[in-house]
Amino acid sequence: MGNVGGQPYWSWYGFDSRVEWCACFVSWCINQAGYSEPRFAACASQGVPWFKEHGQWAAGNYTDVAPGDVIFFDWDGGGSDHVGLVIGTDGTNVYTVEGNSGDACKIKSYPLNSQYIHGYGLMNW
Repeated sequence: MGNVGGQPYWSWYGFDSRVEWCACFVSWCINQAGYSEPRFAACASQGVPWFKEHGQWAAGNYTDVAPGDVIFFDWDGGGSDHVGLVIGTDGTNVYTVEGNSGDACKIKSYPLNSQYIHGYGLMNW
């Protein structure tokens, strides 16, 4: 349960029906780790601004990422439109866990220099 459709995550956030739930998943994970914020349901209008306002933003070319950092993607050149959590890096690639990736939770990897990485929310755990 929870791997497909995102119901546990978007309903936890407070939505009555399915939404694009990648940010709800990230917010749920942060909450499960014992933190009340950041809590956001939209990448570009809520997530990115929160990290920038709190001095916890790094541009997409940042390479000192750590597990637990939030990774924002821009697939179409229009600003952040997807988000996940960093679970590790090997110095060349960044490994993530993402909700609403094909409507499921998935572990993925990307080159650290990927043009699709918009930036990172640094959690400073």
